[in-house]
Amino acid sequence: MKLSSSKKIIYYWLPVLIYCLLIFIQSSYPAPKNIQSLSLPYIDKLIHFAVYAILGMLFFMIFRTQRFKEININMVMALSILSSSLYGMSDEIHQYFVPCRDADIMDFFADVMGSICGVYVFKFIKGLGNK
Repeated sequence: MKLSSSKKIIYYWLPVLIYCLLIFIQSSYPAPKNIQSLSLPYIDKLIHFAVYAILGMLFFMIFRTQRFKEININMVMALSILSSSLYGMSDEIHQYFVPCRDADIMDFFADVMGSICGVYVFKFIKGLGNK
């Protein structure tokens, strides 16, 4: 599908920007007590993992449309993981300043692992395994 540059921005960048905004808004509220009371251990880490897996996929979709994608798909993957992980780091820093929230290094590790997994899953689904 051939898109103009303005349509590319809307089609690829708008979803990731909205998704990041939703993460930021959700992180601005105190931690939900019902998640803490669930009997599943580490449910909050699984949520972080899933949220950042999706964010990693969204960044991978964006960077696959750039000119440098022909150079090396591994660079696109690394940039996607780095972008998603840095957003996770900034979100943990943001949570440090939110009342009834805290910055947790284990949440950040869950964000990074989710980003890595999301990028690799997306690469596999799109059949980019050999490239």
